[in-house]
Amino acid sequence: MTGTASRYLYLVRHGEALPDETGLSANGRRQAVLVGRRLAGRPISTVHHGPLCRAAQSARLIAEQLPGAELREAECAGDYVPSFPQRSELPPEAADHLMRFLAQATDEEREHGPGLARQAVERFTGPVVGDRERHELLVTHSFLVGWLVRHALGAPEWRWLGLNQGNAALTVIRYAPGRLPSVLVHNDVDHLPAELRWTGFPPELRV
Repeated sequence: MTGTASRYLYLVRHGEALPDETGLSANGRRQAVLVGRRLAGRPISTVHHGPLCRAAQSARLIAEQLPGAELREAECAGDYVPSFPQRSELPPEAADHLMRFLAQATDEEREHGPGLARQAVERFTGPVVGDRERHELLVTHSFLVGWLVRHALGAPEWRWLGLNQGNAALTVIRYAPGRLPSVLVHNDVDHLPAELRWTGFPPELRV
């Protein structure tokens, strides 16, 4: 009978993008290489990434530091709004602000985002079939990292809102058989020098 084994999911937001988001800035390329070097000692077999250039380019630079890791593009690893809560689901003190933020989403995001978010949970979370643990890296965008952290913690669906990620920051989630998911690391930028930390955040969220 086939059992299950632990999955270690490494989540990295793409490096700093150019102003027009057509690719990475010089800082973003440095960030991607540095997070790749940090992960070089881990037995990562696959580097998943979203289809947009800033994520794909980050994934390629990271994978160059991970000999033998396979690159795989996935639409559900992309940049989208994962859920659209009703006002009644939100904390009253934050509802106005959050509803204004969600109102900026396009009709396409409203139609496809929640479905892609469900696909991401199905594809990237939970223990794996077999008797060998698996280490996978997902190079993606801030919203999806927040969504998967929220899922691991069993928080309400709307709680991805406010879980911000820095460029090239590292989050690690462990999914072990018979146990709750464990968020081992979140938004860690220890691998980046001071001048490359906290990019991707508005000034008021930098500490």
